Amino acid sequence: MPTVLIVDDTMFMRVTIANMLKEWGFKVVGEAANGRQAVDMYHALQPDIVTMDVTMPIMNGIEAVKEIMVDDPEAKIIMITALGKQSLVVEAISYGAKDFVTKPFTKEKLKLVVDNIL
Repeated sequence: MPTVLIVDDTMFMRVTIANMLKEWGFKVVGEAANGRQAVDMYHALQPDIVTMDVTMPIMNGIEAVKEIMVDDPEAKIIMITALGKQSLVVEAISYGAKDFVTKPFTKEKLKLVVDNIL
């Protein structure tokens, strides 16, 4: 059963993504509300995949990707971004994020991206 860390500053998005992933047989091993928590939890939990919001307080998703990739260049991170923030996604991918999904996204779109990465 693949493990996942969900990172988003809104509880609603974390729950929504968690429910989708659980339905597909994933085990949600952690949820973080900002990039700093995400980096710490990534190191502690070593999940198979991470969904990472771009815009968050304390440390944004791009900074978190940079930090995670330094320690684990094989990390599988999917960026989750709001419409109009695509330039930030390009930056995150240049640091090692594997793919992205734009909010609002369909269940099918997220599944496709997750399957491609695994």
